[in-house]
Amino acid sequence: MTLAIVPVLIAALLCAFFPLSDTDIWWHLACGREWISTWTPVREPVVNVHEFFQQAVYAVYGVGGAPLLVVFKALLWSLVFYLFLRPVCKEPKGGENYLAVCVSVILLFVFRYQMEMRPIVFSLVFLGVFWNLLPFVFGTNSKGRKILGIAVLLLIQWAWCRCQGLYILGPILAFAFVVGRRSWANAALVVALFAMPFLHSDGLNLFLYPFGLLDRLLGLSPSAAVFASQIAENRSPFTVAFAGENLLQSVGMVLVGGVTLVWSVVRLARRGFCVHYAVLFTVAVMSLVAERNFVLLMPLLVLEIFKETSCVPVLKDRRMVAAFVVVCSVFLGLWVKCVKVYDSSMVSYQRVPVNAALWMKTHPHAGKLFNDDRSGGYLEFVNPADPVFIDGRFILKTREFFERYLLYSEQTNLFEEDAAKLDVDRAVFPLRYFSRWENLVQTLERGENWRLAYVDSLYVIFDRVLLR
Repeated sequence: MTLAIVPVLIAALLCAFFPLSDTDIWWHLACGREWISTWTPVREPVVNVHEFFQQAVYAVYGVGGAPLLVVFKALLWSLVFYLFLRPVCKEPKGGENYLAVCVSVILLFVFRYQMEMRPIVFSLVFLGVFWNLLPFVFGTNSKGRKILGIAVLLLIQWAWCRCQGLYILGPILAFAFVVGRRSWANAALVVALFAMPFLHSDGLNLFLYPFGLLDRLLGLSPSAAVFASQIAENRSPFTVAFAGENLLQSVGMVLVGGVTLVWSVVRLARRGFCVHYAVLFTVAVMSLVAERNFVLLMPLLVLEIFKETSCVPVLKDRRMVAAFVVVCSVFLGLWVKCVKVYDSSMVSYQRVPVNAALWMKTHPHAGKLFNDDRSGGYLEFVNPADPVFIDGRFILKTREFFERYLLYSEQTNLFEEDAAKLDVDRAVFPLRYFSRWENLVQTLERGENWRLAYVDSLYVIFDRVLLR
């Protein structure tokens, strides 16, 4: 079955090859170059949990810009699926599983835009290494190999603590493997993995970071509720579907996550505790809680597809081989069609103010800048001399600040009042894809306090009229 996973790895590579569409990548790149902050207050303590990720992507960007970063992203996603499918390669050969390949390729293509350049891809690579290394560590009888495996796990966990808040998945997965293996050495390994944040300078704050992240994801505390409900990627796919936003994708996530959840519960009920199905259940729940977590489910779901269809005798079935050829041909055709419309810069200019930022660099202003959160990171990266109002690092903002920021789109008088109070003399807004600011843009156009300074098909810039 070794060859069967190759088309899936190629499909993952190709599906992840699309322009940088996640707007947060730009403030990651800006921080990789030099730590930057908004001109508005930030919440203490400031923990840069993404430091190693930022340095890595900035190093790649420095060599080849956005195109090389997209290639790097595609290679990482292919590596993720290899690491999770690697156990399948060790199973006895019984023919190539064309059925699993067809289903997996379709799944990857439907949800391809979830495979963005985000810190979560580093987390999945590390989790994939844990997925392969933990059974080896707990199963080998060689003391030397066991010590080497443990050392690699601890080193990866130490680095993971500075890549993303999901580093806590490493020790949780190790704990799942320890269940049923009563040993002081095994318990010590889990404790050591949990303690890795304390080997960094801001140890306690770094250790507590995942819990604050979970709070803001689920809205467990009153101060976190607004972040859970108003940040798009934090919302459940149920919420997104009922709102009619990105309907096909969100409905697909609900169906896939729901079926996987039920399937894992049935398997656990029939077979008792099993690490594979316990993890599958956990990520299925996470994918239904927030759409940003769906990518955690994808590699494990593809692995499950291979495991459950491995007994299907498809090698000699000409109809299955024909279906395999058709699916791969259609996939390649659709992929080529998509690639042809990509801009060679590999920057998703529809989501960030590319041309507006160029205009701003040649037209400086004296006061402070107001911007929407999705524009903030890109503006920080291309024009660091002009500090932004907000970017995607919502965890650095208080509930009160974020609530007031959201009110600007509804209460235009409040925006006018705060702009005058805070010495804001320039404001940039998106015109398409993000409709939140439509009312405020129309109000500023009709008013006398602001003049239209720049406009293109995607973004608009207003400058305050200085009254003499």
